Amino acid sequence: MKTDLIDGALFADMVKGGAANLGANRQLVNDLNVFPIPDGDTGDNMYMTINSGAAELEHGKASTLAENVALVARGMLLGARGNSGVILSRIFAGVSQGLQGVERADVADIHRALRMGVDEAYRAVSVPVEGTILTVYRDAVDFASSRLDENSTLESYFSDFIDEVKRSLDRTPELLDVLRQAGVVDSGGAGFLYIMEGMIRAFLGEGESAFSAGAEGKDAPKRADISLFTEDSELKFGYCTEFLLRLQRSKCDIDAFDLEGFIDWLNSEGDSVVAFRDGSIVKVHVHTFRPGDVLNHCQQFGEFLTLKIENMTLQHSETKIENRYSPVQQKPHKPYGIVTVAAGGGIKDTFVSLGCDEVVDGGQSMNPSAEDFIRAFERINADVILVFPNNGNVILTANQAAALYEGAEVRVIPSKTVGEGYAAVSMLDTSSGDTDAIVSEMEEVIAGVVTGLVSCASRDTEKDGVTVKAGDFIGFEGDTIYVDSDVRNEAALGLAEKLGAGDYDIILIICGGDVPSDEVHALTDKLRESYRRTEVITIDGGQPIYDYIMIFE
Repeated sequence: MKTDLIDGALFADMVKGGAANLGANRQLVNDLNVFPIPDGDTGDNMYMTINSGAAELEHGKASTLAENVALVARGMLLGARGNSGVILSRIFAGVSQGLQGVERADVADIHRALRMGVDEAYRAVSVPVEGTILTVYRDAVDFASSRLDENSTLESYFSDFIDEVKRSLDRTPELLDVLRQAGVVDSGGAGFLYIMEGMIRAFLGEGESAFSAGAEGKDAPKRADISLFTEDSELKFGYCTEFLLRLQRSKCDIDAFDLEGFIDWLNSEGDSVVAFRDGSIVKVHVHTFRPGDVLNHCQQFGEFLTLKIENMTLQHSETKIENRYSPVQQKPHKPYGIVTVAAGGGIKDTFVSLGCDEVVDGGQSMNPSAEDFIRAFERINADVILVFPNNGNVILTANQAAALYEGAEVRVIPSKTVGEGYAAVSMLDTSSGDTDAIVSEMEEVIAGVVTGLVSCASRDTEKDGVTVKAGDFIGFEGDTIYVDSDVRNEAALGLAEKLGAGDYDIILIICGGDVPSDEVHALTDKLRESYRRTEVITIDGGQPIYDYIMIFE
């Protein structure tokens, strides 16, 4: 197929093709992890991000190019996970801005929109790192731009674009030493390549056109069993009602739209309300017995872009409730609320005991989405919400969620490890009421914490002068590997020595779910014997990936 224009239907096919191609290759992207532990989740994060955009197309009723691009950008905004996923969502946000009001785009329109995607992606990252997806995307836009002339077509433009994506990806190890040392290319750039290959094949009418949002494995949606609600059933739980509402100038003053009053009205008609605004689009989720009343009221302000209503009695009748949203319990109002991220029952319980209001499930290899954070924010009745991401790959997502949420002031404290988050939360004092001072104090606490990690190596490598063998246990801090051993406790003891355990007052050890209790006791006894002036405390964290998280204070 050859065409000089891209309309809404073709763009939808392209996005679905990109999502499907990345879905088929996401494990290859995961395997491009630089660090030799099972933390390669870039492919999963990017897939879930673009799949969220493709899913919006399945549910939406948009037809023009601008409308479909906006739907995709919105879906990706809420579904973004990990640094690469957030950057990908910002690329599509910029493209959406560049195609506003465009029903069908020619090559000049597409190039202008892709250029705006570059600007938006770079704005999303406070300190852009070259040799990543940012570089790969920008290089492709620049090269395709240099080849534009009066004879250019969409086909020739995309050919130039994808060729430079491949060349730029191959150059990423020249820009980042960690890639060169690991012998891999940038995983985010690789994920972007698979997306673009799928999109371009769809543009050319090649490959599979069929797509089912979340069709792979655990993401596959389940069909409701309507036999569970019979002629004699009673509606006990109401309807889970979700929609995107585009505010219309013909119906309301968009600039003066009262979101707070809008939310108050929704709360009077139902519960589990999640509502926030992005430009002229309002995202709404509400549990109500009268969805028709809700829709009629909201249609006073605009028209629906997407709409979903589900009988929650069916959901509650299933062995496993399929509703994604937990009922919002109205909690007593407080000046400050705390949200943290953790994986493992013991760690979660520990954070709750320290005063955290919400613990978002996630961490290494299971990054939460922006929408996961927003749901947690909604369950907290506070003026200011302090967020501790506890993972470097979650900070961008937390910031994106904070920018979207309007129900409270949200401040993200950039904790990169569970150790940093634990130390900060355990020392948190909000009595001053000075948010800037509180955040500053938490950042100082984080800067003074050392977190050592012990995990099983997933592959052979040589890094920081240490030869690592697959299946061995490595001890590391940050990006630096200090020890490798085929014995777990030896790796932990070696790491403690390298990090100067005797210089600290406390060593807090959070033990992983796969570590036998006798090994934990043996490690604790040895550390106490070696560092008699240092108090050693253990917590049964139950976390995956990390056998030991060692916090030195």
